[in-house]
Amino acid sequence: MSAEALAATAGVPAGELEVSQRVQQLQTLIEQARQASVSGPPITVSQTGSTPASFAAALQTASQASSAAGQYAVSTGQEGAASSPYDGLIEAAATRYGVDPAILHGLIQQESGFDPNSQSGAGAAGLTQLMPGTATSLGVANPFNPAESIEGGARYLSQLMTQFGGNTTDALAAYNAGPGAVQQYGGVPPYAETQGYVSKVLGYAETYRQTHQRSPTATGALP
Repeated sequence: MSAEALAATAGVPAGELEVSQRVQQLQTLIEQARQASVSGPPITVSQTGSTPASFAAALQTASQASSAAGQYAVSTGQEGAASSPYDGLIEAAATRYGVDPAILHGLIQQESGFDPNSQSGAGAAGLTQLMPGTATSLGVANPFNPAESIEGGARYLSQLMTQFGGNTTDALAAYNAGPGAVQQYGGVPPYAETQGYVSKVLGYAETYRQTHQRSPTATGALP
């Protein structure tokens, strides 16, 4: 039965039903990708900027439904919400790169409000607001593609966490102000914007944790 026929029967607008179905398909695909990543060999984060084969496979798997999810997020006003249509992508990417999905979720909420078409005056683009040079070094060809942006943002956050010894606050400050500023000041630099950024991301992350039950693996705790 077509989406229009189902919508007419249920009294739901056809467009909304179709988007809902595609979001459900996205979640199914992400769950399959997550199970494959758990059972398969671990992903090695390249320091050269080259794209791992598993990264490319994950993008290909998710790309078909990511556009519909982005339209759904904007049309339903997901900005500021504790959950988003991208939760499956966020969870999977966070697990692959060993970062806390709540922190990654909060970062995206602060960076773009879950708008995949967001772009800053400085040129940062997409859900995770990657600068062009950073996106290229992470293997992100299209920062406006939600799957690519989330994968790249998770990978970059993981690199910053490693660089700053697992200190989440410093890693977030580096994501906003650059690693050089954090190194210069030995922690969060005395910039009002960066201090506010870190505070908001941590606050969003805590709200997300309170509404999502997590296993030790899901919170980024590695064996």
